[in-house]
Amino acid sequence: MVEATDFRSAMSLLSGAVNVVTTTGASGHHGFTASAVCSVTDTPPTLLVCMNRAARSHTHFIENKILTVNVLGAHHQHISSVFSSKLSSAERFEYGNWTELKTGAPVLDDALVSFDCQIEQTQEVGTHTIFICHIVAIQQSQHDQGLVYFNRAYHHVGQAEIA
Repeated sequence: MVEATDFRSAMSLLSGAVNVVTTTGASGHHGFTASAVCSVTDTPPTLLVCMNRAARSHTHFIENKILTVNVLGAHHQHISSVFSSKLSSAERFEYGNWTELKTGAPVLDDALVSFDCQIEQTQEVGTHTIFICHIVAIQQSQHDQGLVYFNRAYHHVGQAEIA
């Protein structure tokens, strides 16, 4: 049997895009930093998001049935840190400029790309919930350098922007 610590150590060597996943509803705006986001299919446009069930905002995502995946650019490392911190949900949204698309879930104005989604299905696996999400709107920016997490550290990928 593979130990959890060995698995986490091995997974740290799998590069992952850094995302801030958001929702909104009667209880306000909520969000968390995630690297467990993946395309499922393009027909219909669908992605999946994994979230720890112990996360304080987990019930809000379940109740709201909407979310936006905001893919962070190299210039957003501070936003990633804020959304993985102990700050309250309201305090987290004081960082960055936020707007909305079709569902009303918060969209980071200058994210590389934002996928606005309806949560179609959920599946509990171990400590996490997998959200299967139908994409209803997309917003892209002009930034071309992404933020990834690899070997327990942030790195930049893509073309460096010329000032």
